[in-house]
Amino acid sequence: MAAVEVIYRRTDEELGRAEEEDRCSSTASSSPEPSYNQQGSRGSFSSSSDCTDQYQSSEDDDEHEQILVLDPSEHYRPEEQYKDLELHGKQVEEFRRYSHDEDDHIQRRVKLTYYEMHKNQTVEFVRQRTAKWTRFDHAQLTIMEALEKLNDLIDESDPDSDLPNIVHAFQTAERIRAVHPDKGWLQLTGLIHDLGKILVLFGESQWAVVGDTYPVGCQFAPSIVYREHSFDECPDLHDERYNSKLGIYEPNCGLDRVMFSWGHDEYMARVLMNHESCSLPPEAIRIIRLHSFYPWHSGGDYMHLCNEQDLETIKLIREFNKFDLYTKSSPVPDIEALTPYYQSLIDKYIPGKLKW
Repeated sequence: MAAVEVIYRRTDEELGRAEEEDRCSSTASSSPEPSYNQQGSRGSFSSSSDCTDQYQSSEDDDEHEQILVLDPSEHYRPEEQYKDLELHGKQVEEFRRYSHDEDDHIQRRVKLTYYEMHKNQTVEFVRQRTAKWTRFDHAQLTIMEALEKLNDLIDESDPDSDLPNIVHAFQTAERIRAVHPDKGWLQLTGLIHDLGKILVLFGESQWAVVGDTYPVGCQFAPSIVYREHSFDECPDLHDERYNSKLGIYEPNCGLDRVMFSWGHDEYMARVLMNHESCSLPPEAIRIIRLHSFYPWHSGGDYMHLCNEQDLETIKLIREFNKFDLYTKSSPVPDIEALTPYYQSLIDKYIPGKLKW
């Protein structure tokens, strides 16, 4: 089977084609794609002139198809609240090291990723992608089948791990299991929390899959990554409907009623809500939907949009993130040996094939 590597290359001119071609034998990029929110209405989808999908691949003798995913959010996460966390071989400050080194092509690409995200993720963009991806007409897969696809998905920008995402999924789940052995639903949530990254395999643009999330339709908070200038070209920044503190929202409306930038969190939450046989508790869906909302649960912004339920959810997410962020230096789990246990949790909470 031909090897295929998918690598984010939004702006080859800035990064230098020669530099990228030296890094890998084949490349791919896909287009800007929006976000949707948990209770937002499904708007009609129409192609955006800003969003053009491109795909390139080359063949060799490898046995595996490999998707390299750029997740810029891995470099920009507040760590202060986790200073006392017991880690395996690495200190908190060693995770997601970040610099503005212009000679570092990874750092330049990370910055470009966020600039593309912040320029294009508008209210309209979010509504369009909501309509597109909530048709759930791209595949029908069980949870384990979808997880197996993550075996070929590597986060190229992750400074903490060059292992397939399926390894991180089991690392997270196993760490939760060790601390919360009686909470099968939370263990399963850890296993599937990044499963929405399967969007990359469906052709979604990388910056519209990974990275920190934030609300659209209101003022962009100061704790958002690259906030100072990255939104300069975003139409919503200059739209009076959307650039006030509340924007289109009411005070304490609740995050269920807020539209977020499109990404793997929102998508996975929607996939689960669309699956009639899913019996995960609402807390699990909220963890999956909001775990990348770092400007809120780590930056302290957007509290004026929260209701009482959100104030309880933030406690769960902060607990969950200890296992999500800091298990990447843990030993690689024996996935084959662990599969029967986690299959039993899947059979209990998310049986059957899901529509993706």
